Amino acid sequence: VPNDIVDNCIVMATRNGYRHIDTAFKYKNEVGVGKGIKDCGINREDLFIATKVSDKVKTYEGAKEAIEVSLQNLGLDYMDLCLIHAPRPYVEMINPTEKTYNEENLAVWKAMEEAYHEGKIRALGVSNFSKEDIANLLENATVKPTINQIKVHIGFTPVEIMDYCKENDILIEAFSPNATGKLFNYPEIMEMAKKYNVTVPQLCIRYDLQLGCVVLPKTTHEEYMIQNADVNFEISEEDMAILKAIKGDFVALD
Repeated sequence: VPNDIVDNCIVMATRNGYRHIDTAFKYKNEVGVGKGIKDCGINREDLFIATKVSDKVKTYEGAKEAIEVSLQNLGLDYMDLCLIHAPRPYVEMINPTEKTYNEENLAVWKAMEEAYHEGKIRALGVSNFSKEDIANLLENATVKPTINQIKVHIGFTPVEIMDYCKENDILIEAFSPNATGKLFNYPEIMEMAKKYNVTVPQLCIRYDLQLGCVVLPKTTHEEYMIQNADVNFEISEEDMAILKAIKGDFVALD
């Protein structure tokens, strides 16, 4: 969400019950998020604020600086969650090389662990991490990741990494649950939404919730914020199986 409107979006979201706000240095909206936190009127301790160390930051010193910059941008004394945005620079996520970035991620994690022990971060996590990337932290770090924020939506359900995280008590946060609107092009999904008398985004959010994910829907419209939170229905096991069987990767990294 652009920096110049994210303040108002947070005000709208919080007055409709939202308390978890996800941002990142890479999104270039931390300052606006910080303003929204102040303007929304919700007590700081009742909000859960997450941000991310950029995919381009892969050194200990760089990560220490990034954490301080994010805290300053947000106007906060602490963040509830800080993630490594990606295990390697995005250009190498899209066009993989043989480099693992294991040592670099441990250096970034060390800086995050120090901030955690100093009370500047309440929980540590990762984003877009594979099994191998997470194993590197589990085997070598002193504070384990609590969350892996990854792409999960109808048409793209990465069961292997989700199962691995579950086995290691790592929560999955699902971004782009609606595949940035591309799931509207699937008649099967649209018909399923009609069956439950819900919108396609509501069906998609409920799908991820029933997979055990924390879900991160994005919208700038209050009407959709209200709809996205109204998911008090249950998809049957039979229909979940149908939705899991749909294949198609529709959205880039986030």
